[in-house]
Amino acid sequence: MPRFADRFLPALLALCLATSPQSATAQASVDFAGPFLAARAAESAGDFAAAAKYSLLALNADPENLFLQEDALLSQVAMGNMETALPLAKSMQAEAHGSQIASLVLLADAAARADYAGVQALVAAGTNTGPLLDGLIQSWAYVGSGQVGAALEGFDALIANDSYAAFGLYHKALALASVGDFEGADAILSGAEAGPLQATRRMVIAQLQVLSQLDRNADALEMILALFGPDPDPELAALRARLEAGETLRFTQIESAQDGLAEVFSSVGAALGAENTDIYALSYARLALHMRPDVSDTVLLVAGLLEALNQPALASTVYAQISRDDPAYVAAEAGRAAALFAADQSDEAVAALVALSSEYPEIAAIWSKLGDMQRRLQQFEDAAVSYDKALALLGEPQPDQWFLYYARGMANERAGNWAGAEADFREALNLSPDQPQVLNYLGYSYVDRNENLDEALAMIERAVAAVPEDGAIVDSLGWALYRLGRYEEAVAPMEKATQLMPVDSLINDHLGDVYWAVGRQREAEFQWRRALSFEPDTEAEAERIRRKLEVGLDAVLAEEGAPPLRAVTAANGN
Repeated sequence: MPRFADRFLPALLALCLATSPQSATAQASVDFAGPFLAARAAESAGDFAAAAKYSLLALNADPENLFLQEDALLSQVAMGNMETALPLAKSMQAEAHGSQIASLVLLADAAARADYAGVQALVAAGTNTGPLLDGLIQSWAYVGSGQVGAALEGFDALIANDSYAAFGLYHKALALASVGDFEGADAILSGAEAGPLQATRRMVIAQLQVLSQLDRNADALEMILALFGPDPDPELAALRARLEAGETLRFTQIESAQDGLAEVFSSVGAALGAENTDIYALSYARLALHMRPDVSDTVLLVAGLLEALNQPALASTVYAQISRDDPAYVAAEAGRAAALFAADQSDEAVAALVALSSEYPEIAAIWSKLGDMQRRLQQFEDAAVSYDKALALLGEPQPDQWFLYYARGMANERAGNWAGAEADFREALNLSPDQPQVLNYLGYSYVDRNENLDEALAMIERAVAAVPEDGAIVDSLGWALYRLGRYEEAVAPMEKATQLMPVDSLINDHLGDVYWAVGRQREAEFQWRRALSFEPDTEAEAERIRRKLEVGLDAVLAEEGAPPLRAVTAANGN
């Protein structure tokens, strides 16, 4: 699929430049307007690459424009174009405009060069980044300059502020471990000093390494089991194997002040992304990656933020930066496959997961992800096989595996294996009895098959009670009542379903049938026309609706050999 920039922005730019101005001033205005409008259009369309390109062109036409400077710099950082971002940031800083993003770029550059005096000078000159970031950066710069006492005082000052305490404690622990004070680091990470911290993956790995340095491999193994279960991901499984072999793990999470400064940016980016993913969260993560490009967790963070910002093509290229021999390769390759799928490259996405499943056939999560992707592509038989392999690896069914059985049930049902589907849905409910999705799917399937209608209605009523604003589930309730011959009762839920999902073709079609059953033929025909306008999933569904508009529902049911409407009531004893 061509990117937005390739399809529309050149034409927009050409249109803006196509006029014939009569003066240099007019020409300059046009030279500015074209790329400026193109950059705004690219930003609105979510095309980061085009926005970065055209924001620079706009800035070139009006280089003194503070808004364009800020916009262009932010766009370059979001794309990871540090070669372009750095000179622009230096120019902005020289003009003393107080740009926060310019300060961050210069700080990241100084940190990447291990220029700790330069970092301290930038903080002293004023960065407009706020007391939290200034405090963390200044403290790590002190570590880099050999002033550990001053660094710890800086961390303690942040810890004294409740708003910053969690960040201060985490980074103080890392700083202590980086200079060999593992007892002090453990006191913080274990919660003994100031209470438990909210654990992140990087914090846990840091604590595992600290425990191993303290000759407490057994405690580290217990932590892995408690937090990640008996089947952790490949990176943690590798750490577990080394601990079980009696190896003392080196503390590699933070080995220098430069690493610590990178951790500041990545931890802030992750925190911002968890609250509200935006280009600023991405910028912090990009700058962290510039300072320390070898940290796979930061690569995964950047790629994940790009996905959250609807940039799957960019995300896939970032995921691809993680090499095959990296412990995070499996997570990165699975992420790359998901990003490719979101970028409408489904063949490449499936091929990536197939290759990954061949290389790591013992990892259930890979087979599960492959099954999900195949199911979304309507490759139902292949999906069922993938789910079979995932479940076989997981062994005895556990409550948190209900979704896998549900997913395999959907694949089996769509593949025509109703017996397998029904068994899977029943097992999913056995593992988690109140899941509204499963109750609805099984109940609706029974209704659609005209089987177990009373049980089906009870299931759907439970699902509606759990999620009363879910249009698909409310539709199932109305349709079940219709199939039971309780036409008047079906009207209200079917009308509510169309209010909740007004442009769903099937739900509008269902409401038309219900209206016809209660004698409201004109309204039924209106709903059927609406259903057609919303493009039914298959041509067979569309043709059936057209036939109902031609001859009415009673005649269509007769042509299909189905019981007439009033006979449905009699057949169910209502």
